[in-house]
Amino acid sequence: MALREGVRLCPSILNADHAHLSQEIERVAASSDWLHLDVMDNIFVPNQTFSLTESQEIIGLSSLPVDAHLMIANPDEVAVRYAQAGAKSVTFHLEASADPLRTIAAIKENGARAAIAIKPKTLFSEFESLLPEVDMVLVMTVEPGFGGQSFMQEMLPKVELVREVIDRLERDIWLQVDGGISAETIALAARAGADTFVAGSAVYKAESPDAMLRLLRKLAMSASSLE
Repeated sequence: MALREGVRLCPSILNADHAHLSQEIERVAASSDWLHLDVMDNIFVPNQTFSLTESQEIIGLSSLPVDAHLMIANPDEVAVRYAQAGAKSVTFHLEASADPLRTIAAIKENGARAAIAIKPKTLFSEFESLLPEVDMVLVMTVEPGFGGQSFMQEMLPKVELVREVIDRLERDIWLQVDGGISAETIALAARAGADTFVAGSAVYKAESPDAMLRLLRKLAMSASSLE
């Protein structure tokens, strides 16, 4: 496995206090690389979070670049709007897209990194051909829709397969994992090849989110031979 330049931590505000998001973002800003924004529509997943208008407000007040993860049924029509709203990375689910290549191109044309997300049951063969086109792949290590779920170790072989292809492509493609990332699981994902990590409950339920993020970075870098 090729050595990677570093790891990126993207705390999810799904488990933050939504009534005081500005303060909640600042609690993690010093030790984070990105802010992960989970957008759910109660159609693609059985939960609802932030509307486009609310997302625009969060993007505007965040001191961190925003990584928007769209768990929505109509990404081909809507994903580009998140790039236009200022999200620096926009991720949509392959399973919800009828024309992923067009959606990837539209996101990039509006100045954001374009990424695809993959649910646990989606096979590697279903998205391998798209890897040369994207800036990031998000391998879900839980079923999307709810925070606080347990990490699915059976997804690690999929992470390893994606890493192998990314290394052969020799492009700046990030490999993100989302779901159950904690001090107990982040090293497993890092050893499998992930370099970008979403952590929600582990961060915002910690006594010190900043200290937890620093610990997560240390564990991921050690496991990736990057320290």
